[in-house]
Amino acid sequence: MPHLVILYTPNLDAETDMTALCRRLADAMATVRDDAGQPVFPTGGIRVLAYPAAHYAVADGSGDFGFCWFHLRMGRGRSAAVQQAAGQALTAVARAHLAPVLAHRAVGLTLQIDEGPEVFDAKFGNLHPLFSKP
Repeated sequence: MPHLVILYTPNLDAETDMTALCRRLADAMATVRDDAGQPVFPTGGIRVLAYPAAHYAVADGSGDFGFCWFHLRMGRGRSAAVQQAAGQALTAVARAHLAPVLAHRAVGLTLQIDEGPEVFDAKFGNLHPLFSKP
């Protein structure tokens, strides 16, 4: 963890590069620091995934509206200030990336950050060791 999942209306695919947005958001996550100046999110744990909705209805149907829901799930233990900094960093990247779309199309954007008491949390892949310092 952290995982940022984007659920969006597929009418945005023709107007923006969602893969580039994912990369920019991942890069932004890597820049977030805690009060001691340490990275908040381990490089090997950063995941940004985007999924177009197969079916959708937005607002009243009177236009070809779009929507993106950005949902960041992070482990417990980060301060409220760090959570706010992460949210602000991600919001700034999403706003900048989607500005050309917002200039000519109505799009609802929501970014939420959750942390929770996991009832089970196993990490057993081999990605994290690639980024561990000796």
